[in-house]
Amino acid sequence: MIIYPAIDLRAGRCVRLVEGDFARETVFDVDPAEAARRWVDAGATWLHVVDLDGAVVGEPVNTDALLRIRHAVDVPIQLGGGLRLEEHLAAAVAHGVERVVLGTAALRAPQVVVRALERWGDRVAVALDARDGFLAAEGWLNQTDAPAADMALRLREAGVRHFIFTDIRRDGTFVGPNLPALRELVAALAPSAEVIASGGVGQLADIVRVAEMGAAGVVVGRALYDGRIDLAAAIAAARSTESVGC
Repeated sequence: MIIYPAIDLRAGRCVRLVEGDFARETVFDVDPAEAARRWVDAGATWLHVVDLDGAVVGEPVNTDALLRIRHAVDVPIQLGGGLRLEEHLAAAVAHGVERVVLGTAALRAPQVVVRALERWGDRVAVALDARDGFLAAEGWLNQTDAPAADMALRLREAGVRHFIFTDIRRDGTFVGPNLPALRELVAALAPSAEVIASGGVGQLADIVRVAEMGAAGVVVGRALYDGRIDLAAAIAAARSTESVGC
């Protein structure tokens, strides 16, 4: 299972929110490239980068910060936030992003996902950002009545192989991931698609539990920045769980 350190970008800085609330923001690194180097030096093999401003306005905003991260480290980057059009995806790929994440576009304009799959295939992922099982859009500001599981199943049939499932109410809270929902989603999508868990991770035991649910990865944010979780220890815990499973 891959541990994805989260780098959330707002106004060019690395920040963390609580439950997606922009009024509950903490700035951790003025230069996101410093955060990227720190996590890679600690053993990260992927980074999960989100353009928070872009998610709200509907187009990439923090491109300069993304490029600083890209130039600072050589591990793959998974990028979401504000990627609504095919041209946004093409620009991200041109900037060296390994995997592009569609959220609002997958909900509002699924044809964009289909075209992206035709062009980039396995480099396309979909974000399932849910409150109480229903998807939120536009930077989590607008709630919908679309069940996350239903959309995941439809998009799996369309060819999506990577999903990032976030329980918004748990994001940044340290209360632990939504394991029942994660378990159901992993079971529903297996074996043709994988799920990366996000939201609520606050201790090493959460990493182990997510691995036991069969997730392909887990995004860890505030707990790394606060020092509640040591990244090297988290990577070791994930590997240990995989060894036990084998």
